Amino acid sequence: MSLRRLPETLVNRIAAGEVIERPAAAVKELVENALDAGARRIEVQLRDGGRAYLSVSDDGHGMTPEEMALAVERHATSKLPDDDLVNIRSLGFRGEALPSIGAVARLTLASRPHQAPEAWQLSVEGGRIAPPRPVALQAGTRVEVRDRFCATPARLKFLKQARTEQTYVRDAVERLAMAHPQVAFLLADEKRRILQLEAGREDLFEARTLRLGQLLGREFQENCLPLDAMREGLRLTGLIALPTLNRATSQHQYLFVNGRPVKDRLLLGAIRGAYQDFLARDRHPMVALFLECPAEAVDVNVHPAKAEVRFRDAGLVRGLIVSACRHALAEAGHRASTTVAGAALGAFRPEASQAQRPAGRHWGGGYRPATSSAQGLAQAAAFYAPLPGLDVLPTARAEEVPEPVADRQDAGTLGAPDVAFPLGAARAQLHATYIVAQTEDGIVIVDQHAAHERLVYERMKQQMAESGVARQLLLIPEVVSLEEAAAQRLLARAEELAELGLVIEGFGGQAVLVREIPALLGKTDVVSLVQDLADELTELDEALALKERLEEVCGTMACHGSVRAGRRLTVEEMNGLLREMEATPHSGQCNHGRPTYVELKLADIERLFGRR
Repeated sequence: MSLRRLPETLVNRIAAGEVIERPAAAVKELVENALDAGARRIEVQLRDGGRAYLSVSDDGHGMTPEEMALAVERHATSKLPDDDLVNIRSLGFRGEALPSIGAVARLTLASRPHQAPEAWQLSVEGGRIAPPRPVALQAGTRVEVRDRFCATPARLKFLKQARTEQTYVRDAVERLAMAHPQVAFLLADEKRRILQLEAGREDLFEARTLRLGQLLGREFQENCLPLDAMREGLRLTGLIALPTLNRATSQHQYLFVNGRPVKDRLLLGAIRGAYQDFLARDRHPMVALFLECPAEAVDVNVHPAKAEVRFRDAGLVRGLIVSACRHALAEAGHRASTTVAGAALGAFRPEASQAQRPAGRHWGGGYRPATSSAQGLAQAAAFYAPLPGLDVLPTARAEEVPEPVADRQDAGTLGAPDVAFPLGAARAQLHATYIVAQTEDGIVIVDQHAAHERLVYERMKQQMAESGVARQLLLIPEVVSLEEAAAQRLLARAEELAELGLVIEGFGGQAVLVREIPALLGKTDVVSLVQDLADELTELDEALALKERLEEVCGTMACHGSVRAGRRLTVEEMNGLLREMEATPHSGQCNHGRPTYVELKLADIERLFGRR
């Protein structure tokens, strides 16, 4: 078969397959156009999850009839005034959205500039453009898409159910709404309003915080930490969740670069690195991060979907994210998420009501009519008789509490436990495992082993940072064969790896020689370790494998060197553990992200017993 040029219509349909793969992609492109047009209010309407109909209306600048005719042609855009792909400051820039939609669906475009006396409308069906005609419309733009994939009906088979497609659309709108909190958004279908967000009137940071709370829920709003860091022209803002508030997937990680929602491996790897010794490998934190950088420092022209970016200095970006997140987590101290207490309260089950109790069974505390007054008196007296089982050795260790004193300073001098501490004063030890402490407005239950494990782990990390990692000299140096590029990347990081206890040097063009390894690793597979490091440097430009292995060893040593469950503690030891937790960062969770303590407010406890 001889070479030939493809028809323009077919070219547009191929391009549409890359840009407009589902209704959510079309909505994303159209909403981005509205934001670029300076819209302050954007409305999205759906039918059948966007498969049969969708529209995007805005109050932006609007377009003239001549501009509308250009807008539906391929690679026509107003967003590259200098034809400079390095200096992109808008969300859209390719000029592919409207032509791609018009190539596979029935597209109607209506617009009116703010100073224009009338609005105009043009239609595109299967790539064929009809001339503009007058129409009634307020200032702004409305884009309607009907019969999606009518020109390529086979593509319809690859779409999901209407509810699923609607979920994708909502996610796309929510991500754009997070980045632009000073714009009002409305998402609705034929039955209801799915999403309604008013424009924030506060400054950008406060409006964004409020918007994130509306979209990510109260749990995230109550258990997040603010970020605001700068480094060499880059600024990172946003909110990150405490480690104890985590999810099974990374779908709840929202990343933005210059207001553009992205799903970039470098940024995801940086978040993983920041939380690597706080969470298990199969758990992911909730974050919303906004990175602002010069346009020339990032390349957004990587993929037609514009979801991936490339940074000129990837190491700088990653270092900023990791350091800012870790600094915020360290400032949180011993704090744990409130969801821990909520889960604990949810585990409590009240005693079944009279209506729920099985017939024919008697329950203590319930009312039963007496056959005679004497029998009733005897039953009543039984409630005040000595209860059986009090002579059995209890499983809880209780400490005598001194009489309260009026002056708190005097209390300190007399050695009385002070409930004013954040984690309170120890009152008991349950099952030789859990410490019960009293606070001013509730109680705290501490897992003594998990808490002490985190304390020992943090102490070991501090010692490693101060004195370095001890090395073990190999009697016979290990030669590891690699690809030439991978070997060069490793050798370029030789000094950094030496600080972690791994000493390497070049051995020909496609191999490295390992002379020393971290002593903490003991007997390890050196070849696998070096190969893992090379792979991570290729993908993430960061040697995580060695750090994670060292931290895993430290975690194991901390586990074995900490207070074991089953050990009985004195009240001085329990209070000492509480005070050290208050002074140690990250003590609210163990090395695997599990909480080290649960705090229950007195009001919550009273509700359990029906006192409120």
